[in-house]
Amino acid sequence: MNYEEQIQRLVSISKTKPLLPENYVPWETPIDQKELFMPDELVSLYGLPEFDLLTGQQKREISRHEIVQVMYSYAWSESLLCLFLNRYILSLKTRQVEYQFLLRELIEEFRHQEMFSKAIEKLDGSALAPTRMHKIIGQFTVSRLPHDITFMCCLAIEMLADRYGDLVRKTPHIYPVIKKLLDLHNIEEARHILFTKLMLEKYVSKAGFIKRTIYSYTILINIYFFRTLYVKEQIYQRSGVANARHFYEKANSNYKKIFGKTCLNDIKEFVHEIHGFNWATRWAWRIFLKAEI
Repeated sequence: MNYEEQIQRLVSISKTKPLLPENYVPWETPIDQKELFMPDELVSLYGLPEFDLLTGQQKREISRHEIVQVMYSYAWSESLLCLFLNRYILSLKTRQVEYQFLLRELIEEFRHQEMFSKAIEKLDGSALAPTRMHKIIGQFTVSRLPHDITFMCCLAIEMLADRYGDLVRKTPHIYPVIKKLLDLHNIEEARHILFTKLMLEKYVSKAGFIKRTIYSYTILINIYFFRTLYVKEQIYQRSGVANARHFYEKANSNYKKIFGKTCLNDIKEFVHEIHGFNWATRWAWRIFLKAEI
């Protein structure tokens, strides 16, 4: 199957087998106190002595706030992606398969943003907005950087979202709304990731050492940038934790290790495929992302 046939197949699947959040996610399911919002292993304080000092209710509240923050971060990143795709699609002709697929992807990405927003409301969450610096960097990335670099940025975040969601939804006793939401997101993001990889092949196949190094750092910086949206001091304050500042500092440091160990597998595999790990990049991945490479 050649490039155009693969893209046309993805377009066909999107049209004939749409997954509508209104029907796919059991929104009316009440929250059971025995169900989880996310696995303990992904909670920022997990594995430290401080985690054992928390009450069961405090642990549950922290996980609720952190999964809200994760979902908000994905919705925000997808809004940035839509800005880029709208810019990029103007360079294409309507008969091109890339144009046809990107129209479908835009539809799905907008649905995802609405879906995440509805889930946050369902969890009675109040997400913490990105900082001014996050907004400046995010908007600069999708509006000014070359297409191949921006596609690399988008791919990195999509793969991260897919990996994180996979870890959550495969955990037993996850609240059904979260599980089904992440099921839907996983299915559609898999198509978006495949499309982006196919698009990037024409750039990667011609890339030399310097370009591959730039791609590697592009992915690293975006993952590092995105990780800073997850863990916030206000989460510990809202969860009723005494000395929230101390717990936050411990959690922030600890989460870097959790993140590096559990969330980077697919991304590391992709960077390895494009020969992005070399003497100029390995040290940075190990230091800044705590990646085991």
